[in-house]
Amino acid sequence: MNMWKRSELMRRLDLSLPLVQGPFGGGLSSVDLAVAVSEAGGLGSFGVHHLEAAAITAVAADIRARSARPFALNLWIPHDGSDEAHADAAQFAAYLAPLAPYFAELGLPLPTPPARYAPPYAQQIDAVLAARPAVFSFVYGIPAADVLARCRELDIFTLGAATTPAEALALVQAGVDGVVATGFEAGGHRVSFLRPAEDCLTGTLALLPQVADAVAAPVVAAGGIADGRGIAAALALGAQAVQIGTGFLACRESGTHDLHRRRLLGEDAGDTALTRAFSGRLARGLRNRFMHEIGAAATAPYPIQGWLSGRLRAAAIAQGRGDLMSLWSGQSAPLLSRGEPLAAADYIARLMSQAQQAIARLGSLAGRQEQE
Repeated sequence: MNMWKRSELMRRLDLSLPLVQGPFGGGLSSVDLAVAVSEAGGLGSFGVHHLEAAAITAVAADIRARSARPFALNLWIPHDGSDEAHADAAQFAAYLAPLAPYFAELGLPLPTPPARYAPPYAQQIDAVLAARPAVFSFVYGIPAADVLARCRELDIFTLGAATTPAEALALVQAGVDGVVATGFEAGGHRVSFLRPAEDCLTGTLALLPQVADAVAAPVVAAGGIADGRGIAAALALGAQAVQIGTGFLACRESGTHDLHRRRLLGEDAGDTALTRAFSGRLARGLRNRFMHEIGAAATAPYPIQGWLSGRLRAAAIAQGRGDLMSLWSGQSAPLLSRGEPLAAADYIARLMSQAQQAIARLGSLAGRQEQE
């Protein structure tokens, strides 16, 4: 029997579990994972910020062909004009210089500047709206008013990420339907947009109740949650659901490489740090050689740094070089079971069982206190 009370968020999205799969970019999302989570009663997600419009259309069609359940597509909002990034020849050479030794080490020729460093955001937005997912989730800002209006017309629920109460207020005041309160424990990119990311490093335990108090819209908790105890705690602090990234990244269906997955499930999974080395934006991942060596060097801005390191990543994966690829992870990875990765359905079943046990323990404790 499903014990979960259907919150406003769950009712609006027709979810049976208060669970959102974190949307991974850079090829780490997979249709298999999104479908598995949605079919289990949560909200499966797919990060599409790295995809051209035609690929976004194809991903949405693939998910919909395999599941009639709600799902989310996620984009990065280019609030700083990053989708139009440009570097002249001298700038490109300067940005490339710190990475040249790694290209040589991997046996790669030095790249030449591309026509674009990122897909056109306007075309991506058009593709997302045309696909009409149940949820359009986004990070790094607030979509334009006309985009939000179009989402309301199409009955697309909008879900924006906030790393401070001020960002949560800005999202809701703009007309966004729900807020993901993202603590600094989370893996991947720090998605701040009102202030520098380094100034927005509040943990989930402190951030979540502040956001829940600040806005009337549904709040989803993210960051540091990988087992059922975290789910129970988040719901107690005012969240209507939780978003889990690292735990799902370690599942068999995710798009990550086995090198990455083994590190997530290894004994040193707690060794994470914040870095700009891979994308030019602050992000949390497992420490490795590239993070250490490039961390002290000047990096190109996003998305140029991401484009450059992406050329290295493909070769590093092919050559089994985990020391030269991004290994995104949150601080919750040590809470995962060591050893072989779980299927998403098994992980979800474990999460829900653990959460129910945690809630029952709290109820039992409260009952004993009343008797004393």
